[in-house]
This record gives sequence, C-alpha cells and structure tokens, in this order.
Amino acid sequence: MSVESPRPESKADEGSETDGRTETSTEGKSDPILRVRNLRKRYGGESDGVTAVDGVSFDVDRGSVVGLLGPNGAGKTTIIKSILGLILPTDGRVMIDGVDVHADTKRAYRHVGAMLEGARNVYWRLTVRENLQFFAALAGQRPAATRERHDELLEQFDLADKADTPVRELSRGMKGKVSLACTLARNVDVVFLDEPTLGLDVESSLELRAELRTLADETGTTVLLSSHDMDVIEDVCDRVIIMSDGHIVADDSLDNLLDLFRTQSYGVQVAGEIPSESRRDLERRFDAADFEQRADRERFVVSVTGDGFYELTDFLRANDLRLASITSVEPDLEEVFLSITDGAEGGAKDGDDR
Repeated sequence: MSVESPRPESKADEGSETDGRTETSTEGKSDPILRVRNLRKRYGGESDGVTAVDGVSFDVDRGSVVGLLGPNGAGKTTIIKSILGLILPTDGRVMIDGVDVHADTKRAYRHVGAMLEGARNVYWRLTVRENLQFFAALAGQRPAATRERHDELLEQFDLADKADTPVRELSRGMKGKVSLACTLARNVDVVFLDEPTLGLDVESSLELRAELRTLADETGTTVLLSSHDMDVIEDVCDRVIIMSDGHIVADDSLDNLLDLFRTQSYGVQVAGEIPSESRRDLERRFDAADFEQRADRERFVVSVTGDGFYELTDFLRANDLRLASITSVEPDLEEVFLSITDGAEGGAKDGDDR
C-alpha cells in the first residue's frame, strides 16, 4: 500500500468564513463534522526537538465511526488532544461542525464530548448519577433539566440499579460504562475516545465495545476512537486511519483494508513431517511461515494469489507431501496494520508517549 500524503488544500477546502464558521459551495452534500488541516505539533526547538504530528489532514463525516490506529509514539493521542484544545498545535487548523476551534472555542466545543484513558476521567467517590450531573453542570446545565436524559443513559448502559452507588464500588466494566455515559451526559454530536478499554479485562472490553456499537448505530453520534486494541477498532469502526511516526500511512474503510489481504492466506496441513529441504523451498518460493507440528501432521501458513495456489499444490505433490487440508485464513486488522506499518519508523522519542 502506498503512503498517503495529506491532500493539498484548495479554494473549495477553504471555503468562505463567517464568524468562525466555514461554508463550502458543495451542494447536496453534508459538510464533515470534523476537519483537520495540516496539523503539526513539535516539542522543543526546530533543531533539537521532537515532531509528534507532522502535517496531518483528514475529514470525519457526520454519523461515522473512525478508528485512529498506530504504534506507541505514532501521534494518536497528540492529535486528539490538539483537536480538543488540550494541546496547542504548532501549526494547522481544526474545525468542528464548521467552526474554527481557535476562532470560537466555546461554540466549537458546545456539542463535543471526550473520554480519555478509559475510566480515569470520572470521580470514584461520587455516585453514578452524581457523576452524570457533575459533567452536565460543567456545560452549564442544571440537574433538573438533565434528569430525563440521565435516566435514559442509565437504562441504555444498564446502570439504573447502580445510579446511587459510588463509582469506586463498581466493577471495571461498569466504571468504563459510567465514563462513557458521562461523556454523553449532555447532548453531543461528536465524541472523542482515547483508549476507552484501557485496563479492562476481556469481558469488560466486550461489554464496552457493544455499547460503542449501539451508540453509533442507534444515535448517529460521530465517534473518533483511538486505541491499541485491534479488536476494538475492528468491532466498532467503519473507517480506519493508520498512523506511523506522526504521519498518516493509510486511510480507508475497514472493509477495504481487510479486502487487501482477503483470500490470499491459507492454512495448509500435510501428512507427516516436512523435510528440512522442502521447508526451505516453501519458505523461499511461497513465503511459507508459522510451521507447526500437530500430532501426525505439520501445518504452515502461505500467501498465494492466482496461479500460485496451483503451483503450491503441484509442489506438494512433486515432493511427496500429501495434502491433508487447506483452509482460507481470514485477515484481521492486526495483520493489515503490521503489513502497512512494516518498516515505518515508530516508537516514542525522548520519553514522549504522544
């Protein structure tokens, strides 16, 4: 896959500005709810500093669920915090619902919610309902005016019977649900989630994933989700932006990214043990890997396309290797991610987790 470069800005991108709001001349098409243009963040000086994000541009359409994926130090958290105003970018522009966040900060963030680092952004000494009231009050909303909304959230996240329970007494999974509910404690159009399943066990992570998918499917809320957990991204997101070393290296729908590798990989089992010379030939000619002896059979994984499949079976026959079974290996997002970022420079620098 080729590396994507930020799309050059055009006059259509810039549009006309009025009171911080950007209007485009495109008819019949809803404007993206989020626009990021040439975002750059550098820590330290130009000669001795570290560039965490370097010229990143992308749009997020209304009602979509976009995953932000990348290794440690890729720049995911820096992007989200820069969009939210928690970090001042060195260069670039961010617009939320057509409003420039620097021109009219209060207006831009009026319908934005954020959940950072899992359940760490709720107050464990407060009850579930008190947390909801607190976060709504931060936006200037009175408890009486939001009670109906909070009752709906408690039911939606299966927290109604825990409404008056201090958060510290809840399980990890429920704490995660409380954190997500607090993000939605007031009416929001777009939600930013940074590592929402951080520290959760498998069961709790599955529960939170289900809630995120329900949120997207039933409410039409726009979600930008950053996570190291490939399963979370694959289960929840429609589109994936993959980053490496501060740059976007892939930006496509989840289905398209998976289709790049679909039906190319096969799990092959042959009777008996594969001689070392035949194994070397399989590795050299067919990129065979992951050899594993299983009782009276040996299994390996091979990637072939087109006539390569028939060349493989001819090879096995010519080398007296009896084919016991062959199955298509469905790709997953981890395989795609590793293939795309292979060889890209990554990793946090100078202690910066970005």
